[in-house]
Amino acid sequence: MSSSDKALAPSQVETRSVDFVPHSERFGKARDLRNVWFVGNVNLTAMATGVVALSLGANLIWTIIAVVAGSLFGTFFMAFHSAQGPQLGLPQLVQSRAQFGYIGAALTVWIFALANYVAYNTSDAILSGSAMHQIFKIPAELGFFIAAAIATIIAIYGYAQIHFVNKVLYWPSMAALVLMTIGVLVRGSFPAGAFDLSNFQLAPTMTAFVIVAGFQLGWAPYVSDYSRYLPAKEGVRATFHSTYWASALSGVWVFGLGALASGPNGDLTPVEAFKTVGDSIFNGFGTILLILLLAGLLIVMSVNAYGGSLTLISMLDSFKKVNPTKKLRLIALLVMGVSVWGIAQFVGEARFNTFYGNALVFLAYLFTPWTAVNLVDYFYVRKGVYVIGEIFKKDGIYGRWGWRGNLAYIIGFVVMIPFFVTTPFVGPIAKSLGSVDYSLFVGLPVSAIAYIILSKGLDLKKEAAMAAAEGNLTKH
Repeated sequence: MSSSDKALAPSQVETRSVDFVPHSERFGKARDLRNVWFVGNVNLTAMATGVVALSLGANLIWTIIAVVAGSLFGTFFMAFHSAQGPQLGLPQLVQSRAQFGYIGAALTVWIFALANYVAYNTSDAILSGSAMHQIFKIPAELGFFIAAAIATIIAIYGYAQIHFVNKVLYWPSMAALVLMTIGVLVRGSFPAGAFDLSNFQLAPTMTAFVIVAGFQLGWAPYVSDYSRYLPAKEGVRATFHSTYWASALSGVWVFGLGALASGPNGDLTPVEAFKTVGDSIFNGFGTILLILLLAGLLIVMSVNAYGGSLTLISMLDSFKKVNPTKKLRLIALLVMGVSVWGIAQFVGEARFNTFYGNALVFLAYLFTPWTAVNLVDYFYVRKGVYVIGEIFKKDGIYGRWGWRGNLAYIIGFVVMIPFFVTTPFVGPIAKSLGSVDYSLFVGLPVSAIAYIILSKGLDLKKEAAMAAAEGNLTKH
């Protein structure tokens, strides 16, 4: 059977959700991921990340340097998570049961993951509503609802539809970025000292780095959801590179444009800034640009909604065995959509920058220990060898509570707290260092080393023998 014979049609509603994708149903190429992860960053919220980064206080050139470094750094870990998809055929967070346990993963990881989806889609819905108000003159609050509804409909069709729409939007997204870059250069109005490298402020530059790295790392809890249908023969290397370069480079481009477009005084809202840049090319192009960026944003919302629905189903399944049907995924998507709409109504556009900036920082803190534990387990401890069937058993070899993963997570998170820099709280060590945020550089190695030490007692030979007997990881 050829890859095209096995492929899901974009108009076909996906039947699988949190279960293993058999090798007989795999299709596609690693290069298909380039469409998803390039287009995934070409939207209003990603550009707003650049606006928020500039608003922290560093000048333009140091903000751009932080954006480049943060995107390259955060995407590095995200892309390694993506590489797990073809090898395991599992949603990302289901695989976390191997480190955190059947129930432990639901409490330690999935609650935070659900918060991640809701926070991002709330931010997306707010900007979508603002864009719809600018374009169609409808109330922004109605725009919140329309955005959540469209994203939910796309997500209902699932994996193939999301890949298809991203493929369609690839070249229009590229054109939008090129034209917006021209618009920024044509406008050419930057504040005094914008490119002064001697005007370096460490604290806002590091916070901008954390925000951008956190944005890219925010994909990690569900990045392999969009590679899990790929044949295992696609390999780790091809999957990593297709994800990394598409997401990292589009991120650098988009975040940088967001910072450049935010206006001479940085006093425009994201939507106003992007419309102004478009209109600087020719009058009316700002509206066309907003439509393109809005389309990209609605697709990203569907990606978030899809991943969020899988997480919600996984959480339910951890406490009460459920049948992962299309109907259940639809219910989960509706719950996600209503939640996002309600929170967006509460936050509103006026508080967007504060809400979004804090959300990115807090989510980066929450997922730093998890990404360290998950990647060290996959690439160093177990070296990609898992007994897939046992991951779906409450009392299987991975247990209800994976004390090693949970303890390593707690250790990593606790040692990060003194280094936190947020609006409501600045850790004592961070305060003594001039409110510079070094938390990611502390949490990643501490969590990783703790997990390596705690994993010494694992019976890896037994697991390898069981995995070989099962045969799910050997069919290429």
